[in-house]
Amino acid sequence: VNTPIALLLEEGEDASALAAAASKVAAQAPAPAEAAEAAPPTPPAAPAQPASRPAAPAKTDGGGRVFASPLARRMARQAGIDLSAISGSGPHGRIVKADIDAALAGGAPPAAAAAPAAARAPAAAAPTVEVPGMPAYTEVPHTSMRKVIARRLVESKREAPHFYLTIDCRIDELLKVRADLNGRSPKEGPEAYKISVNDFVIRAVALALRKVPAANASWSDEGVRQYHAADVSVAVAIPGGLITPVVRSAENKGLATISRDMRDLAGRAREGKLMPEEYQGGTFSISNLGMFGIKEFAAVINPPQGCILAVGAGEQRPVVSDGALAVATVMSCTLSIDHRVVDGAIGAEFLTAFKKLIEDPLSMLL
Repeated sequence: VNTPIALLLEEGEDASALAAAASKVAAQAPAPAEAAEAAPPTPPAAPAQPASRPAAPAKTDGGGRVFASPLARRMARQAGIDLSAISGSGPHGRIVKADIDAALAGGAPPAAAAAPAAARAPAAAAPTVEVPGMPAYTEVPHTSMRKVIARRLVESKREAPHFYLTIDCRIDELLKVRADLNGRSPKEGPEAYKISVNDFVIRAVALALRKVPAANASWSDEGVRQYHAADVSVAVAIPGGLITPVVRSAENKGLATISRDMRDLAGRAREGKLMPEEYQGGTFSISNLGMFGIKEFAAVINPPQGCILAVGAGEQRPVVSDGALAVATVMSCTLSIDHRVVDGAIGAEFLTAFKKLIEDPLSMLL
């Protein structure tokens, strides 16, 4: 602030003018405000004594967020420094660049001379706690991700009136088509693919939303937002929680493209390399626990979306076909719906369209 960062030559000026201009600017530049504040009223020869002032602990907003400048946050993130262990020397205890520089140099931050060494030491392992009448336990501190997930789930269940619709889909034909398509995939190269059942589910959801656009909506205080594209969020488990990478405009993508997109998104999600725009937004969510053998479950809506589809495992079950008992591979799917956005009839219409696509997978290829 108040420091020149560039010198521009006018037309006709020679480059030698830069040296003279730079000298003039340097002579006129005011002393930095921080230096003025640090200067004591005693004669200039006496050095400033920051240790004589009490340490200013890193100030928070009451919710655990530490006040720090954007530059200090970036430097701390790149260096792996915990901001909560640093006392700020800026206004009102704000952490600034000088504090990070001091931490990197191995010394205490300028205003942290009185801070206890324990505050700067790495966090110890969570101790085992024993309570009379209860078994011993270890309390694992919440991560930022877990706090956000908890807040959003509570918000969803409190604000959105959930109701649930379940439908059973036979997937024998889908499994045959999947095996046939995977058999046609190149063995390697950019055109190679390996389609999963979940890829079929994403494609079927997107096409069903195109047929029943009223289900592709979310609630706002001003009105119901009906989206023109099916941006499908897919829940992916990562260490410490869940993340929902988004397959954008899934109704316009084929199964092979969806498969490649999901493989890339899920892989980078587990490595923590997703960009915010790759997991934020979305108009409809899918949560699939079929790979864990879960037969049926109901998921919590991902706000501000209006619906989430919970997909169970495909398993062989007895079914009645043309008046005769038979065995088929059946997959149960439960739609959690925000009743403010989608009524029961619309939810049933969506599930009917979804079931037809799943049970006739060749129609997804048209």
